[in-house]
Amino acid sequence: MMFIKQSGLSARQFDLSIGASNGYTLRMAKNRASIGSDVIETILRTYPDLNVVWLLTGKGKMFKSLEASEILDFDSLPDHRKQEIERIIEVKIQERQRDDLKALLREVTQEMGKDPE
Repeated sequence: MMFIKQSGLSARQFDLSIGASNGYTLRMAKNRASIGSDVIETILRTYPDLNVVWLLTGKGKMFKSLEASEILDFDSLPDHRKQEIERIIEVKIQERQRDDLKALLREVTQEMGKDPE
C-alpha cells in the first residue's frame, strides 16, 4: 500500500496495472495476506524501478537508484550471493504460501460453519 500511495495511484488503478481483479490489493491488505510469487513478478515487470529487496522485506529504499540497480544486477553477483538471494526468496515464498493456505483453510472452514481449531 505504501508504494501505491507514493505512486499516486488508487488501489483499483494498481490492481488494473498488474492485471489483478478489482479489490485484490485492498483484500490482501485487509486480511494481511501474502501475495504469490506470480504477482510479485508481475509487479516488478510493471514497475521496474521498484526495489525488489524493499518489496520482499520492506527494508531499504522503495525505489532503485542507478547505482543500486548496477550493484544488484543479479547476473553479475558472485555465486554465493546469488544462492543467498535465491534462498531468501524461496523462504519468503514458502512463508507466504503457508499463510495463504492457512487463510484459505480458515475461510473454507467458516463457510462450512465449523471452528478451524
